Amino acid sequence: MSVACRLAVLACIVAGSAALAQQPAPFAQGDPAQGHPLVDKDCNACHVRLFGDPDRIYTRDDRRIRTPAQLRAQVAYCNTQLATGYFPEEEEHIAAWLNQRYYRFQP
Repeated sequence: MSVACRLAVLACIVAGSAALAQQPAPFAQGDPAQGHPLVDKDCNACHVRLFGDPDRIYTRDDRRIRTPAQLRAQVAYCNTQLATGYFPEEEEHIAAWLNQRYYRFQP
């Protein structure tokens, strides 16, 4: 590999690393303190019916949520299915609480 090619690859790696370092934390616009009571009010009742323990859906070995985007999508899906009528900001609060409590996704 030529020196110019190696320098180009290195420049891409450095640029990509800088972009990652500048990314905000997942759910940075959400407030976990506002999301917690919403989870207690609406999410846990459904999860108790499914698993008996509302925390089990988040802690089970075969959980489906692996990324912040998947968590946002799942919260939106549940909001629609349960017809809770949460606004997108409230969904972000819920996702922020779930991330803080269970998932711990990093930027």
